Amino acid sequence: MPNAYTTAAIAIYIALFVGGCSSDRAADYQRTAAGTENYMQPALEHDSEALSQLPELDENSTLSDYLTYAALNNPGLKAAFNRWKAALEKATVQGALPDPKFNYAYYIENVETRVGPQKQKFGLSQLFPWFGKLDLREGIALENANAAKERYEAEKLKLFYDVKRTYYEYYYLMRAISITRDNVELVKYLEKVARIRYATAGATNTDVIRAQVELGKLDDRMRTLIDLKQPTIAELNAALNRPGAAPVAAPAKIEEATVAVSDEELLQWFRQANPELKALAFEVDAGKKAVKLAGKNYYPDFTFGLDYIETDPALMAVDDNGKDPVAARIMINLPIWYGKYRAQQEQARRQLSGAKNRLADSENILASKIALVLYRLHDANRKIDLYRDTLVPLGEQSLKATETAYTTGEVSFSDLIDAQRILLEFELSYERALASHAQKLAQLNMLAGREIPTVNDN
Repeated sequence: MPNAYTTAAIAIYIALFVGGCSSDRAADYQRTAAGTENYMQPALEHDSEALSQLPELDENSTLSDYLTYAALNNPGLKAAFNRWKAALEKATVQGALPDPKFNYAYYIENVETRVGPQKQKFGLSQLFPWFGKLDLREGIALENANAAKERYEAEKLKLFYDVKRTYYEYYYLMRAISITRDNVELVKYLEKVARIRYATAGATNTDVIRAQVELGKLDDRMRTLIDLKQPTIAELNAALNRPGAAPVAAPAKIEEATVAVSDEELLQWFRQANPELKALAFEVDAGKKAVKLAGKNYYPDFTFGLDYIETDPALMAVDDNGKDPVAARIMINLPIWYGKYRAQQEQARRQLSGAKNRLADSENILASKIALVLYRLHDANRKIDLYRDTLVPLGEQSLKATETAYTTGEVSFSDLIDAQRILLEFELSYERALASHAQKLAQLNMLAGREIPTVNDN
């Protein structure tokens, strides 16, 4: 009897040991992944300690503070992180053997044998898939975990882009309000000049009315801009996972910067580093392993087992009287349904082909997106130079000259208002180009999958 129990224990040990090997491989992968530079920073583990390190957001906060806050607190990023971690755990599951099976039989009527009546039977069995199946299943799960990790990175880059885009839009909005308010004060001054000239018969009442009409239009524009302030703040707070009405200080300044690499280098970077493309590439690798796994369905799986039968002593003294027999058994499934296996192979091949097509299609779409973003980036950069260096200075000179000419009666009040309006549009266009340039640069960072080096123009 002790020999039977010892044999059963050895069988259990072998089953558990073999089943644990794949799990160890998955655990090694997790440890390696956690130490890889391209994986998330420790602050993005989303634990309670990280959340306690949320930066204070006040009037002195920088864009970096907002990005850190979003990375630590955004629920969408946490969800992507947990999907990746769950995919890693699935790799451990897929690489492990099925649970051993224990069976028990009680003989309602004792089975009489030469050495005595058999009373009950205990059995233990373990299924072993065909060679390579477990490794392939684990490999598929690990490739999918890699894809989930890259989609986490894509979610992080998108979140950072959303924060930057809204932050820069908020900058433009506050600058537009400030510039419009300055123009309101300017038109009030021009109205005062028109009243003085009207009082001295140097102008007509039409000039005063024209100034009041312009004031009404500017006031309407400013109210529209002010009303837009709260939705913009709410959008930024949504990315930060803060209450929509939480106060956000106005950004002080946007640094003017020029991309320090060529367009060709950027296109090369995005093909190498874009996380969406990398995720699809991992799915292609998973599909290749799935095709190999489907091919192994033609081979049988093995089940090894041990049975121990408890036997009572016989009524007559015989050799081996009452000896408990132990039986080793092996079972093999018979893979005879070839039509099913061919269909499984064809399904895996079709899925692999679809993954390759999605990768090629996404690369083409992203290439066209980057080309469009680069165009808009260069266009915004050209407009920054045009308005900053040429049009705004000329608009200021034109307004001063027109104001002087109006006081001497050389030009009409309409000319003065037109000069003021043109300067306003030039100033707003400069700020719009500045914000758009920063937004497009942020979008390039998202698409390229890495921080793009820039040269500060200020």
